[in-house]
Amino acid sequence: MGNIRIETFYNNEESRTIDTLSTIYNDKQLIKDKIKKIGIGFLDDEKIFKQKNILIKPNWVLHNHNDYDDICLRTNNSIIIALLEILLPLNPQKIVIGDAPIQGCDWDKMINKTFINEINKLSLIYKTPIEIKDFRRVTFDPKLNNPQKEKRPLSEYIIFDLGEKSYLEPISANKNNFRVTDYNPDRLAESHRKGVHKYCISKELFEADVVISMPKIKTHQKAGITCALKNLVGINGDKDYLPHHRIGGKERGGDCYPGKNIFRLWSEYLLDTANRRQGKITYYFFSYAAAVFWKLTKPKKEHNLSAGWYGNDTTWRMVFDLNKIAKYGKKDGTLSEKPQRVIYSLCDGIIGGQGDGPLNPAPLPLGILAFGDDSYLIDLIVGNIFRLNIGKIPLLKEAQKMVKDYSIYLNGKKISIEDINDISMEVIMPPGWTNYNK
Repeated sequence: MGNIRIETFYNNEESRTIDTLSTIYNDKQLIKDKIKKIGIGFLDDEKIFKQKNILIKPNWVLHNHNDYDDICLRTNNSIIIALLEILLPLNPQKIVIGDAPIQGCDWDKMINKTFINEINKLSLIYKTPIEIKDFRRVTFDPKLNNPQKEKRPLSEYIIFDLGEKSYLEPISANKNNFRVTDYNPDRLAESHRKGVHKYCISKELFEADVVISMPKIKTHQKAGITCALKNLVGINGDKDYLPHHRIGGKERGGDCYPGKNIFRLWSEYLLDTANRRQGKITYYFFSYAAAVFWKLTKPKKEHNLSAGWYGNDTTWRMVFDLNKIAKYGKKDGTLSEKPQRVIYSLCDGIIGGQGDGPLNPAPLPLGILAFGDDSYLIDLIVGNIFRLNIGKIPLLKEAQKMVKDYSIYLNGKKISIEDINDISMEVIMPPGWTNYNK
């Protein structure tokens, strides 16, 4: 039976504003008290955490590039600190805080010294090792078009092949059809094809007894929303193992855009050619040519070469694969029939993100924290809080199939899913989702 507990940080709709709610991130004690309330029966149980290895997985997608990024782009540091202050008295063996942000993310800009100092202080007080880890295997500088640079050796990962058990298998008939925008398609083809579906999983996952995922609640170009399920994509250390879409339009068997268009297809092939030449001067020629051909198609604003639209039928499958590995994956690269670790989610929705998420969201004054032990349930409830049509969003439609018996608590009171309307609000979806409900 799945459980989700939600606490609100506002008294009425008048106080549910960005200016009011953003100040809450400065009130660590209030956040800590709220986490204790939603974590009843879980975060207060020493048996779950005593002498156990804990992996905390924040949503550290990218360093700041907009004014509101500190509050709507990433998991706020104050929530991580508050969680640690709750967990450390329960005597865990070790805590790792880690994520794999995008390869062009500046880690030093994202992880500030104040946060590191607070972590080190808590580690000394409780005599518990706490490590902050960058799970990325490779990085690059997008401004310089540098080729990938190894950050961690491959020995720090488990190459996990789901094979025919992958959610991607039913759409794998066409050879070399999977794509990651702005990445070399040849490398992806080595990892994903008929009967082969490999992921590059950070070894820290398999060393963990308990995983606490800490997503920032946001809209998402390719998945519709990003919350508990999508956040676990960060256990994969290399984007060359992450299919995001299939080349071509819907009528050609792809899911990059609706219909079919020969100029758009040429644009995709030119982009592929450019991505095979990263680090070379010819990259710029082919990249420019791809952009020109794309403009010739007169695309609507909701269509792009990254498949950031409601017709994307690939991303949710990749997300479900990684959640399957997270729960049932063994370090020998095989799946167990029984869960291998406990997985919880603590979701930062004090200020959420809407619009062009996950990288360029606008702040959304949700005013909530949510905790649960079922990632599928959490995403389903968040979809309802966003007032989304669940049946029209593949990730949520498929999540709904996974949810059976469940309990929902709001401010300590058990409620029905219909009562979620009391805290729901209309959100701005990414441009590619403008007409998803029609």
